[in-house]
Amino acid sequence: MSFKTYLVGGAVRDRLLGRPVTELDWVVVGATPEYLIGAKFKPVGKDFPVFLHPETHEEYALARTERKVAPGYHGFECHFSPEVTLEEDLLRRDLTINAIAEDKDGKLIDPFNGQQDIKNRILRHVSPAFQEDPLRILRIARFMARFASLGFSIATETQTLMQDMVKGGELATLVPERVWREMRKALEEERPSAFFETLRACGGLEILWPELNRLWGVPQPARWHPEIDTGVHVMMALEKIASKSQDPCLRFAVLCHDLGKGLTPAEKLPSHPGHEAESAKLVENFCRQYKLPNEYRDLAVKVARYHTHCHKAAELKSSTLLKTLEALDAFRKPLVLEQFLQACEADAQGRLGLETATYPQTDIFREAYQAAKAVQVQELLAQGLSGQHLKEKLHQARVLAIDQSRKS
Repeated sequence: MSFKTYLVGGAVRDRLLGRPVTELDWVVVGATPEYLIGAKFKPVGKDFPVFLHPETHEEYALARTERKVAPGYHGFECHFSPEVTLEEDLLRRDLTINAIAEDKDGKLIDPFNGQQDIKNRILRHVSPAFQEDPLRILRIARFMARFASLGFSIATETQTLMQDMVKGGELATLVPERVWREMRKALEEERPSAFFETLRACGGLEILWPELNRLWGVPQPARWHPEIDTGVHVMMALEKIASKSQDPCLRFAVLCHDLGKGLTPAEKLPSHPGHEAESAKLVENFCRQYKLPNEYRDLAVKVARYHTHCHKAAELKSSTLLKTLEALDAFRKPLVLEQFLQACEADAQGRLGLETATYPQTDIFREAYQAAKAVQVQELLAQGLSGQHLKEKLHQARVLAIDQSRKS
């Protein structure tokens, strides 16, 4: 059987952008599943024929077309045969920059001018079929998180199409797990804030995460927040933590820390009394709705509930410092304490004009932790203490140790 293979998608795009190529995907034109199986390729595709090469284990997909037959991103009918052309296969792809193929001789096949869009730093949909898959709204937002630092923007006609898709209710067909998967990937990108700003611009954030969306336009005291707008502050804090840590769990916690400010009654603005507890509740609700892993929920709840304790560290009594450390479970999970402190620092520096300000509060908490940790439980056990009595004496000894460390 005569068939041809082409390198497609991200590998071609990233090579043209001068970025590292992490995996190779191939499309096969002119072959059948039976032929590839006979050539020792291993079938792995469920909805359409995808095979693993017997030696390289890279993915090879048969050229195919798709037709929308039902709502949602699962509602597609796939057609594949030796007669499907390379151009027909590329036509079904989302963006022009992802619809470029390369043959075995290195020649590029680019029927939708993806190279020009790469040069001009434009994300543009290939065809009106883009609107048939609501997941593509999240994918294009994720590409913005990846490529915004390279100067990419979304084509006007693509932005309009995304807005029309949101108005048509297509996002409501996405299952929570799929939304979170795209969001988590976006949190790992270079500019995660671009993901949420892209969704907000097309109206998608209001549908998928209204609690976050409502933060824009909510004022904060200018004395503490020169940027005023809570939504702007949260994005600044997210970018600050992204510049310091690649941990998506930590980035998520920073993203969620002020959610409760969107619920502050108008008569109390621009202050936000009690926003910490409200934020923690909203985090729990979101994590339950989108079925997030417990580690994401637990850290985000702690940051939401206690970040102002960290900001006021110098003013706190030693007993309050200890209670906060205990609430963070710092003595069993010191890594969580470090994550918490990094998140609080990002919050403090995610403010206009204060991006490089020093934040001594983290040292106050670290010193308190070290002092309390140094208390020897064995000495109390040797005194015959146990149960609640032991717990109380340990607490008292730790408060005293923190007191002494702060005076030295």
